[in-house]
Amino acid sequence: MALLKELLPKLARVAILGQGDAGGLLSYGTSYISTFPRVPVYIDRILKGAKPADMSIEVFSKHQLVINLKIARELGVTVPDALLKRADRVIE
Repeated sequence: MALLKELLPKLARVAILGQGDAGGLLSYGTSYISTFPRVPVYIDRILKGAKPADMSIEVFSKHQLVINLKIARELGVTVPDALLKRADRVIE
């Protein structure tokens, strides 16, 4: 992986499914999966004639913190215990 060769950590602002498994050091944000149940509601409104430009944007308050300790070890980064305790998912 190019980032590891250069010892550059990858940080993502969205908790993408598999992001940590794909070599990211850390990701924090709304999980795309948590937004899926709302998609049919928007589709229904559009099919009933609502204009997408007039529809409100929903902001999700549930965020996920994913830390990949395997990548941290490879980069020589020590992740503080306080951060590990707050993580929703830690990849060993």
